[in-house]
Amino acid sequence: MKIIVYTDGAAKGNPGPGGYGAVLIYGNHRKELSAGYRKTTNNRMELLAVIVALEALKKPNLVVEIYTDSKYVEQAVTKGWVFGWEKKGFKDKKNPDLWRRFLAVYRRHRVTIKWVKGHAGNPLNERCDQLAVEASLGPDLLVDVEYERENSPLF
Repeated sequence: MKIIVYTDGAAKGNPGPGGYGAVLIYGNHRKELSAGYRKTTNNRMELLAVIVALEALKKPNLVVEIYTDSKYVEQAVTKGWVFGWEKKGFKDKKNPDLWRRFLAVYRRHRVTIKWVKGHAGNPLNERCDQLAVEASLGPDLLVDVEYERENSPLF
């Protein structure tokens, strides 16, 4: 049996406050994940949603079908770009910290990533969007340490 995962990310201001949302479904089981960050980007949140969903899986070598409305995430994987970036040490690429984290957990499972049109009435995609936006508006936003370190005017 495969695990179905829907993910979404959001950022207001881009960069600005952001969040991710994910819904994992396995048979009759359903789990929702979300978190908000005080300063980040939409692409980071889209990617982090996928990472966190995969990291939530307890057993290795699972069949996982991920649905995302992020062309950034979907094409990086399905077109193989991320594997080329990895070979070049992610030189001049954005979000290398998250891509490295993604590849580590991606390789633990048998993952398929599929693109879905966002804001098109897909109930699970809409739920992920709601989770991401609500998380980005939360009172206790987390710090996207790597993003803020890399984009600090002090460096």
